[in-house]
Amino acid sequence: MSKPIATRVILSFLLSFLFLLSSCSPSTPPPLPTETQPPSPTTAPPETALPTETPTAFPTLAPELERPQYVIDLQMNYSSKAAEVTQVITYPNWTGETLTNLVLAVEPNLWSGGFNLRSLSVNDLPVLNYTLEALSQRLEIVLPQPLPPSGTLTLNLTYSLILPKMQAYSDPNEVRPQIYGYSDRQVNFVDWYPFIVPYQAGEGWILHNPWFYGEHLVYDVADFDVTVSFTDGTTPQIAASGAEVASGLATSRKFELEAGRTFALSMSTDYKVATQTVGDVKVFAYYFAFYDEEGEALLQTTAQALRVFTEKFGPYRHKTMTAVQGDFNDGMEYSAFYFISRDYFNLYDGTPVNYLVIIGAHETAHQWWFDAVANDQGIEPWLDEALATYSERIYYEAIYPDLVASWQSYRYFEFQNAGFVDTQVYDGGGQRPYWDKVYLTGARFFQELRERVGDEIFFAFLKDYYAQYADSRATAVDFFRVLREHTSADLSDLMAKYFENTY
Repeated sequence: MSKPIATRVILSFLLSFLFLLSSCSPSTPPPLPTETQPPSPTTAPPETALPTETPTAFPTLAPELERPQYVIDLQMNYSSKAAEVTQVITYPNWTGETLTNLVLAVEPNLWSGGFNLRSLSVNDLPVLNYTLEALSQRLEIVLPQPLPPSGTLTLNLTYSLILPKMQAYSDPNEVRPQIYGYSDRQVNFVDWYPFIVPYQAGEGWILHNPWFYGEHLVYDVADFDVTVSFTDGTTPQIAASGAEVASGLATSRKFELEAGRTFALSMSTDYKVATQTVGDVKVFAYYFAFYDEEGEALLQTTAQALRVFTEKFGPYRHKTMTAVQGDFNDGMEYSAFYFISRDYFNLYDGTPVNYLVIIGAHETAHQWWFDAVANDQGIEPWLDEALATYSERIYYEAIYPDLVASWQSYRYFEFQNAGFVDTQVYDGGGQRPYWDKVYLTGARFFQELRERVGDEIFFAFLKDYYAQYADSRATAVDFFRVLREHTSADLSDLMAKYFENTY
């Protein structure tokens, strides 16, 4: 991420009195929205009054701050599945534009009664003008003073969370699994804290509506410092995105993650854990009792995939890598962390060609194609999903070269040429058609591209693409620009075959 050098002189502005806005909380589980654009903000009723007078606010400048910093203190009542959270976001404005507002994603607010904002301040001054509608993920804050380029601000929040029960949907081919919340065996904190969404210069804040399947959120890279305490005396195992460090307190545990997209936690009193070291990276596998063979297979797959993808794509950027058995169907990636379905554990047959291994390699690949090189997951999901799917093949070529054909026939058993690779999540036509277009058709595009340009050019391109866009967000235009720097081969037939748009 580029970092302009701050040279501006701090200016003071006298604030005018502002109207009071507040948030409201829903009370029943929400249906998934049908719109693909975020709703226009409206004024919330002034039911929870914040102070009506504020002194003059001054932005501070922090040229040394590379990226946003999230410091979060989570006080968890494990028995009641409720939490109190104190959060501080230090946000440097590297957008190149003066900002008059901030937009945060607040995913827990999509569940009725799940999120209650208790206090909100900028640079220690109470925020009087903000919008958070019922069942909306969009928190918009009007800044008390414009934030200039290279300026930084500190946003303080306190809020409570009531976790929802994880729902099992009758048709997993149509609706994505619910991961945030709790089951009888685990508690999952994913996309659980308010975070400032990316800002695209000239366009504005990027926050898409959730959809029935696929991912919709877009993340800036950030640093995380997360402390977890249990207020009810429970002591579950904690699987976390970050590496554990000394907290200085006997009653809390602290985790740190540098340059991640998102910070995930999973807790359970039933977890067993296996570990392995790959270079200077500690790999963890968390799984439930009676799944020792499957847990060991998950650990080995993750460790092997880390080695293969480090060689083929570039260095892994974190100190730990954590794989967790999810008490739900399907898998999901987060920074230095992923879940894998309980069903894949149940179907494991002890052989290398099965979904426990395949999806383990796939989710590990997302540490390169999602966490390091980010993309707009709602509009251009193929940039991470097609690459992660094709990375499965690269894993098998390196670890089980005699089983590549078996992987392909196993992985593509329902596959049909269903449409264009560059399909948005909102145009997928259902979970299964979406997978076929973006994941599997996308993997076939990569194989044909590799055959066209040859292995030397293909892997040099992937390494260069990773090197240029690690810690940044890439678009399809960026992808093909880097590709054309490595080859002059005529790709027009492949582009017409696999892509609806011109790049």
